[in-house]
Amino acid sequence: MPLNSLKIEDLLPHRSGMLLLNTILEVDPKVAVTEAVVNEDWPLFNGRDVEALVLIEVAAQTAGICNGLARIQKYGPGSDQKSWLVGIKQARFFVDALALKDRILMRAENSFEYEGYRQIIGTARIGSTVIAEIGLQAIQADDDHLPE
Repeated sequence: MPLNSLKIEDLLPHRSGMLLLNTILEVDPKVAVTEAVVNEDWPLFNGRDVEALVLIEVAAQTAGICNGLARIQKYGPGSDQKSWLVGIKQARFFVDALALKDRILMRAENSFEYEGYRQIIGTARIGSTVIAEIGLQAIQADDDHLPE
């Protein structure tokens, strides 16, 4: 499957209200950069704005983009999309809330990988301003080790 033909839905299992990403700007098996536009359908929307805590999910989905590409390259496009966020090592927020229509640029990089375990560093920006730095841990079992 050519890289330019991949869609977000090919790389992530998220749909409708839980899919927060709008655009893949850059992707390889180690790093992804995405854009997400804040809207009233997002989790943690309180009628005015969205709590910054949602950026953890934006970072996790962005990491899922590069890890999804690695999965497709190894197992093919029909392979299982499941992985599990198993830890939040750190989360530093430089804003309390996100305004509707804010354009979030998220960069997620696998800083450490061992078999299906990954440590991920995510950096969120609005324009050139860093609004969050997030460290995550994720596990993706290969097809031979997925639960039945």
